[in-house]
Amino acid sequence: MADLNTPLRNAWLGELEGAAAFRAELRRFLRRTETALAETGLTPRRYDLLIALRAAGGEATINNLASLLQMRQNAVTELVKRAEAAGVARRTRSTRDRRVVNVTLTPEGERRLRRGFEALRGERAALAEALALPAPASVGG
Repeated sequence: MADLNTPLRNAWLGELEGAAAFRAELRRFLRRTETALAETGLTPRRYDLLIALRAAGGEATINNLASLLQMRQNAVTELVKRAEAAGVARRTRSTRDRRVVNVTLTPEGERRLRRGFEALRGERAALAEALALPAPASVGG
């Protein structure tokens, strides 16, 4: 790398410090998310599921959820199974294609999602601020 005092090195170090600050804020966000959600009886994964369902209009297929959550279909199926046991989601077979499983939010799921979402309002604002990093410098290498 270039000499310690070059502007390019300083830009690289500034970018590195920004990335470290962002990652630290992301870890804080995830830790605070776990704490806030515990009070609603939700795990972070279950919360992600409920957010995805709400964003999809309150109903989605397992395949849609796998895409939204960036998870394998079998992992989503297990997550939905546990969410259904907790009373926050419901599975039904499609009337058009019996191979397709639709997942919907229950009223209890909606209630817990709203509580968790509201509890995390400040955390989302802090993370959004951390995301407002300057664009990476052209360092080359």
